[in-house]
Amino acid sequence: MSVSLPWTGGPARIAEPGEGVGLDELLLASRNHAMPAEAMREDLTPPGLHYVLTHYDIPHVDAASWRLRVEGCVDHPLDLDLEALQARPSRTVRVTLECAGNGRAGLTPRPVSQPWLTGAVGTAEWTGVPLADLLRDASPTPQAVDVVFTGADHGFERGIEQDYERGLSLADASADDVVLAYQMNGAPLPVQHGFPVRLVVPGWYGMAHVKWLRRIRLLDRAFDGYQNAVGYRLRQEPDEPGAPVTRIEPRALLVPPGDPEFLTRERILRPGPVTLTGRAWSGWGRVDRVEVSTDDGLTWSDADLGPHEHRWAWRRFTATWTAEPGRHVLRARAHDSTGRVQPMTPRWNQGGFTNNADQPLVVHVPQ
Repeated sequence: MSVSLPWTGGPARIAEPGEGVGLDELLLASRNHAMPAEAMREDLTPPGLHYVLTHYDIPHVDAASWRLRVEGCVDHPLDLDLEALQARPSRTVRVTLECAGNGRAGLTPRPVSQPWLTGAVGTAEWTGVPLADLLRDASPTPQAVDVVFTGADHGFERGIEQDYERGLSLADASADDVVLAYQMNGAPLPVQHGFPVRLVVPGWYGMAHVKWLRRIRLLDRAFDGYQNAVGYRLRQEPDEPGAPVTRIEPRALLVPPGDPEFLTRERILRPGPVTLTGRAWSGWGRVDRVEVSTDDGLTWSDADLGPHEHRWAWRRFTATWTAEPGRHVLRARAHDSTGRVQPMTPRWNQGGFTNNADQPLVVHVPQ
């Protein structure tokens, strides 16, 4: 169903010059939450600190009556309850998950939506059934092209009533590490993270990881639902089709050193030697270099990289700095094995997606 509402229209409204963050954006921000930067000290993000974005309402799902259907262009449709799903062979994958809108609030002009800075990220271990195994058992027909995942969350977006649905190509859906997860960090999925089952697509932005999963359909055509064809597109103009948002662009973030000033979150750090630490990740390839600047990008030095034991998880980096009295702006940027480099300048688009520009971190060192 479609309805005529004041916000019916293109992908996103652009804030007027000088327009501050509005009450509608604050309402979104109060429902969703970012990961505190200091949580990057840990390899795994506790579920309560991991970022959360919920498009509509968090649905109430009864695990005892929950079922997952696999249907459409398959020879053998499946209908599984939670017990049957959990009885299947499982896999655990460590994945850094990032919202496609991370960094949106740093764009000028600002697309009006969830006002993320840089905290829409987290890393967890997800345990579940490899999706490729379910697809194999369902036996896709030769006509199968796309796989559509439907969640139990339901609402309106730009005037269109919809279940939250995202599609992947059959090839992307069949990748080895894509799982239907029922555990997060070794415990049952928290409600806000998709209980009882969610999709996890390593390397892809968060919009692909459908929560509260209830149905999987195989189509004989490309999926043209809202979240694929309208919502998550990279557009410079509102009426152009745009390119799809897919994999996570490279990003490095520093763990803020020292102590924060309450309101600004700028850091106060005692003078002397300090070890700067952070995390870097990319959905396109292995992070193979991180540079750190302590003079607002005038000069850069290579950081030391920690081990990379988990293909889809962030990588630790460290750098030594002698903090001298004064005001300093710290920055970090990641390079990956595909040649992608984190930029200093944001790349603007209508939806405010994939802004992976490095984040300046202000540090004050007293005498």
